[in-house]
Amino acid sequence: MNAAAFLPEPAVLLADPSATGAGIRVAIIDTGVDAETLACRHGEHTIERLRFLPDRLVPTPVIGPPSNLHGTTVADILLSQAPGVTLYSADVFGARGTCEVEPLLRAIRHALDVWKCRVINLSLGIAEAQLIQVPRRLALQRIVEEAYFREVMIVAAAGNDEPIGRNYPAAFGPSLFGVALHTGSDPGDIRYRPGERIEFAAPGRGGHGPLGRLASTSWAAPHVSAAIARLLSAMPNLRPFEVKTLLARLSAARPARDLRPEPRTC
Repeated sequence: MNAAAFLPEPAVLLADPSATGAGIRVAIIDTGVDAETLACRHGEHTIERLRFLPDRLVPTPVIGPPSNLHGTTVADILLSQAPGVTLYSADVFGARGTCEVEPLLRAIRHALDVWKCRVINLSLGIAEAQLIQVPRRLALQRIVEEAYFREVMIVAAAGNDEPIGRNYPAAFGPSLFGVALHTGSDPGDIRYRPGERIEFAAPGRGGHGPLGRLASTSWAAPHVSAAIARLLSAMPNLRPFEVKTLLARLSAARPARDLRPEPRTC
């Protein structure tokens, strides 16, 4: 029996007044977020903020604003569409401005085991060159698969040069929600791309500040995270494959559009 056949229509779920993301914990693993900016735009949200550094095995509290607005832009997009979510912020970049595998692994582990998030947004990527060492690649792939089997949805941005380059963990494929960008402007326009390594595409612009005006997969990913959080708040027991089915149905209900990615601009 095909359980997915008995799922309600996604448009019905999203139209439910409860589909605000309420009760859903979402981790934004990024550059950190500016809580004051988000409070000005969306009202007060209690956001636990931690920093994960390469030379420290345990996270440290974040004091002061983040090093840049990247993570804040991601959070702004997410809260604009799913205002009821409970946000958690993991800064894996720090002052260096680069993301390494080990801090990312620790942040995902913390989101799974301590924060107990249902959705993890990764508007970032690890270059393939950083995963030449097999143990590193396997560690990242295994934690992504663990999240899937624990019914946690990892949403990962593809590279801005997709499909030319490969951005990890998005390129790991079916065990997460890989997201490319498209040129549409409707925040709810999430497109399913059957047969592609990166299964979904979403609007590549949005969010507060100058960064959101530049097309990037970083801004596409939180559109998908917000939609997932809204579906989960309306139907909390959804599994990852069921959420993918609902997003695919949502895409199929829209008029056919050109699914080619927008040329890289940032």
